[in-house]
Amino acid sequence: MRLLLAGCEYAGTTTVAHAIDDWRSENMGARFSLIHEHWKIPHTSGHPDNTTSEEQEWLLAATPKFKEMHQRHSLYYHTQMSTYNGDDGMVVGGHIDDAAYAPLYFGYGQKGYNFDRELVMHQVEKTILYFTRDSVIVHITADTDVIKQRMKDDPHENDIVKPDDVDNVKKRFKELVDWSLLGNKITIDNSGALVDTMAQFVNKIEPYLTDTDRSRLLAHKVLSGG
Repeated sequence: MRLLLAGCEYAGTTTVAHAIDDWRSENMGARFSLIHEHWKIPHTSGHPDNTTSEEQEWLLAATPKFKEMHQRHSLYYHTQMSTYNGDDGMVVGGHIDDAAYAPLYFGYGQKGYNFDRELVMHQVEKTILYFTRDSVIVHITADTDVIKQRMKDDPHENDIVKPDDVDNVKKRFKELVDWSLLGNKITIDNSGALVDTMAQFVNKIEPYLTDTDRSRLLAHKVLSGG
């Protein structure tokens, strides 16, 4: 199972990623070895992100040129055979996060400029497709009012999206998911209870399960006496 979760900040990509990992453990007896989630400036290091407040402030103060180079090199580093030649992988955000947020908030990647993030996005995806065609984009969305309430209830350190921007950012993520060269795509509404979100995921991911996924499900069911 190779997944790329993408969606507006506070839609719940991190929460859903870990819920999927738990579901895999419970139903396949396997977890993702890593959940790659270090693409939103200034949270760009570690599994999970382990940057200090001082390091985040330093990156936020960096020039757009430096931010662009920093993110592009990270994207290219993670788009290689060792990342995509196994049976499993989980990326949260990745190149889609970068394409969404860079022009809106960080001053680089605009359409028609050097390292236009729509073009970089396709470059990255052509490399992914060279290694595997099994990757699935899981577009996580939520009602605008729900996202705004989450912003109030549990604010992130150095968050990116502001309340007035939510609709525009959600629209941009949908555009980028549609623009993606990766053909396997599902959309999950995470406005309600997590159990409902996971029910959607289990239903919608079924057509994209690999032979390895199906073998694991069957073997785990037999071994657990299910």
